[in-house]
Amino acid sequence: MSKSIQSNLSSKHSQSTAPQHYLRIWRWHFYAGLFVIPFLVILAGTGLGMIILSNTVGKQGELISVSPQNTSMAVSHQAHIATSNIAGGQVTQYIAPKDDHHAAAFLVKNHDTKVANWVAIDPYTAQIVGTQPQKSGLYHTLDSIHGDLLMGKTGDLLLETAASLTILLIITGIYLWWQKRKSVIKMLTVQDTKTKRNLWREIHAVLGSWTAIVLLFFCITGLAWAGIWGEKIMQAWNQFPAGKWGVEPVPTSSLPVDTAHDDASYQQQNTADTPHHATDISAPTHGDALNDGTKQVPWVLEKTPMPSSTPTSNAWQMTQPDIDFIDNMAKNMGFVGRYQINYPKTPTGVWSISQDSMSYDSPNPTADRTVHIDRYSGEVLADIRYHDYSAFGKFMAVGIALHMGTAGIFSILANLLFCLSVIAICISGLVMWWQRRPATNLHKNNKSALPMGLIPPASQKNIPIWWGFGGVLLLISALFPMGLFAILVIVILDWLIISRVPLLSKLLK
Repeated sequence: MSKSIQSNLSSKHSQSTAPQHYLRIWRWHFYAGLFVIPFLVILAGTGLGMIILSNTVGKQGELISVSPQNTSMAVSHQAHIATSNIAGGQVTQYIAPKDDHHAAAFLVKNHDTKVANWVAIDPYTAQIVGTQPQKSGLYHTLDSIHGDLLMGKTGDLLLETAASLTILLIITGIYLWWQKRKSVIKMLTVQDTKTKRNLWREIHAVLGSWTAIVLLFFCITGLAWAGIWGEKIMQAWNQFPAGKWGVEPVPTSSLPVDTAHDDASYQQQNTADTPHHATDISAPTHGDALNDGTKQVPWVLEKTPMPSSTPTSNAWQMTQPDIDFIDNMAKNMGFVGRYQINYPKTPTGVWSISQDSMSYDSPNPTADRTVHIDRYSGEVLADIRYHDYSAFGKFMAVGIALHMGTAGIFSILANLLFCLSVIAICISGLVMWWQRRPATNLHKNNKSALPMGLIPPASQKNIPIWWGFGGVLLLISALFPMGLFAILVIVILDWLIISRVPLLSKLLK
């Protein structure tokens, strides 16, 4: 008998706490949503724009059509024509044509005036068919907003916080909808459209159920670029091992100095007074050497030190590889279609040939390849391919391609649909909140008055803590530093200020 009574009491306690648990989760979903919605709309909108622009005009405006002919001009001649567009300009990067019907692109810089232009060249006639100042197009504006809201480090931290809370939003949203439907099939299909409020709820929840896993995937791949979780934690532990080309743990280059040579920039790098004195120069990372204001280097390589060219005492008297030599090497090594060649920038710099999906070169992320070549001898110093990446590096290579919509036509269409779905989820969430607000709480006799405050779920009710949900908050806090920061701020503000100030409690709770 006593066991039966205890069982009934336990069942009643469970039934009485279930609504409270639901309201607690709903509140967290509500507050996280209010913070996250503006950022999700911005990210989805800018992402949508970048996908369209990158596939119509190109990231650098380089997708210019040309008439194919039987033969093309030497790359060195094309580069020479490109530099004629900028006084004192030097080519620092070459992008091979996507196919026979598209132009080549050259990044031309004047290091004194800081003028830098992308110059599109018809490879068959070596005529200039287009120019665009570096990082000046609409794509780069959208990319900057998408990356840091045009706010630098502050914007990056805000977006990292928003992404961390979006993960909380996904978890709480799935819980809430499961409690309503108790069936995966019902969660994914529209069931109730009797009223406008129900219709908006169906749009919000059903779209959320369909996109939850994809949104979580986008959060993880986006966070991997963020300043704290990505740069300080994940990249630090997953960078490519530079020891494969002998620059571990601290990469240095033994640079023999030719004091007889009169090249000013070369002499500025070396102050030794004997021809064979070696000077240690720390090698830059791939990100420092190859990124030029935007993310171009594969994620797994960004923090990896570059290999270094090693000249001999008579290096400046030798015939050194030029762009034609390097381009022929690239073709002989199997590079076809669009690929990129970065010029050496220092006496110990290297030629770098790359082809990766993140830079819109290839639709196949598993075909990513980066090759570094000694600028003096033409020797291959490193040949890095997808199969050389770490497990998380491989995940990021594929993940970023899917995130950016560079993995073929399917990923483009899927990204377009996903971005529109995220915007629809955000709009429907705001509409649901507005419809749920009471007609008034300021003037009982004035039905046109707007309600005061946020009017969260179970407004003005004291809902007890659910320690089971506390475990979810603890998990997010442990995995994502900015998630920890946001949750602590919310809890501390609620406990110390909002709950103790009647006006704030009325407005926010």
